[in-house]
Amino acid sequence: MITITRTSPENVDFTALIKELDNDIEKRDGEEHSFYAQFNKTDNIKHAIVVYEDQRAIGCGAFKFYKGDVAEIKRMFVNPEDRGKGIASKILKELESWAREENFNSCILETGKRYPEAIALYKKNGYSITANYGQYELVEDSVCFQKTIS
Repeated sequence: MITITRTSPENVDFTALIKELDNDIEKRDGEEHSFYAQFNKTDNIKHAIVVYEDQRAIGCGAFKFYKGDVAEIKRMFVNPEDRGKGIASKILKELESWAREENFNSCILETGKRYPEAIALYKKNGYSITANYGQYELVEDSVCFQKTIS
């Protein structure tokens, strides 16, 4: 049975999944990992979710305030052995729902060109590619997305 739990970044299962995510990202990003890692801290994140299958943590995601009524989706991850089951889409939908409840009207996010599965996920869930924002503005390997959720 799949359950989704709203929590905070201090949740031990969220923390464990983030470690797995960071290991995966470090392998894919190579020398550029330290640049991206500085933007993936959970210090300013208050809203995190963990997805469980039969009480086993299999995926996570979070969002944080970006500016105005815009939330930034962060820390999306599903265990490799649990991919292909629609879990990432469930995470995204729950994050959007929670962001709406918190009075956000749109979501933005960043991923990289080295993550074609993430790009496909966001497109499939109604996100549109947008100009790179903030710290990603001049980063050629970044792909930024946005979606109106209100």
